[in-house]
Amino acid sequence: MANKRDYYEVLGVAKSASPEEIKKSYKKLAKQYHPDLNPDSKTAEEKFKEINEAFEVLSDDNSRARYDQFGHDGPGMGGFGGAGGFGGFGGAGFGSVSDIFETFFGGGFTSQADPNAPRQGADLRYDISISFEEAATDLEREITVNRMESCDNCGGTGAKPGTNRKKCGSCGGTGKTRVTQSTAFGQFSTVRACSVCSGSGYIISDPCPVCHGNGRRRRERTIRIKVPAGVDTGSRLRMAGEGEGGVNGGPPGDLFIYVNVKSHKFFKRQGDNVLFDFSISFTEAALGADMDVPTLDGNVKLAIPEGTQSGATFRMRGRGFPRLRGYGRGDQHVRVKVLTPTRLSEEQKELLRKFNELMPPDDEKKGFFGKIFK
Repeated sequence: MANKRDYYEVLGVAKSASPEEIKKSYKKLAKQYHPDLNPDSKTAEEKFKEINEAFEVLSDDNSRARYDQFGHDGPGMGGFGGAGGFGGFGGAGFGSVSDIFETFFGGGFTSQADPNAPRQGADLRYDISISFEEAATDLEREITVNRMESCDNCGGTGAKPGTNRKKCGSCGGTGKTRVTQSTAFGQFSTVRACSVCSGSGYIISDPCPVCHGNGRRRRERTIRIKVPAGVDTGSRLRMAGEGEGGVNGGPPGDLFIYVNVKSHKFFKRQGDNVLFDFSISFTEAALGADMDVPTLDGNVKLAIPEGTQSGATFRMRGRGFPRLRGYGRGDQHVRVKVLTPTRLSEEQKELLRKFNELMPPDDEKKGFFGKIFK
């Protein structure tokens, strides 16, 4: 007994604590350290045993008086699990977290939904990949989903057509049974799923041969979906009522479409805008030109002004992606890259040297071609 902690210390109360204070502290600590709430903690399990042992002694006037006088070595201080005690997990006392909450906290962890109440079906997810160009237009596509639906053979009852399911006589159709236990503090009740009907509330003597008494069956369905223009990777589309069928006449769940937009070989996306690198010759950059530039709508003319420098960016208004939540479209930004010629003939080099000689002395390009074509 020498290693046992003082029971008042265990419960965190003073030796003068009232029965109400002892019970209040016990409720708080029991909830915190109950093994059902700390399934992988040996420490919590040991603390819970220690807390219950302390409460077993201090909650009874006679055993508390003996403990105050003799301590752990007094008569009747047999510890946790002795006569009139809790008997460990699963004995006459608190066998699970539902038991203790049923006793002290109004059954907050034992309340169960009506098994026969309508329940909404589960939501489903479907991932779809589309091309860069498809993301810029309204798209319709057929997809196939596997989902649970109400059995059309039995109408969702689970019983063979022409027969009926019967209300469980053990639980009266509630799907729940109440178990009463006697403890040192009186009788306490715990609500559990009915073991006869497995919590369904009904007994099916002759199950439906199609769904085998489940009331639902898995079906493969082809659904036509609409993907609006402007979607991007990560966009989520909701199709109400296209998820799994409900239970007991409940509504179906929803189908959520998650979109992935494939990357493009030349285009890049930035929000609703498109980025495009466009190469031109140094002659086109120097003299200017009207160029056919690829866009999401096909080739479109872009005027390149004379004297354009490599790295210059031009905006093509309204050539980007449609705005998913709004009006209009983004733009296409064209970044120009001026190509330097290679493998020139002697005649071409000579022409460039003459051109270089004609450049004004203060021009920032003076000597450029001479350095390249020596």
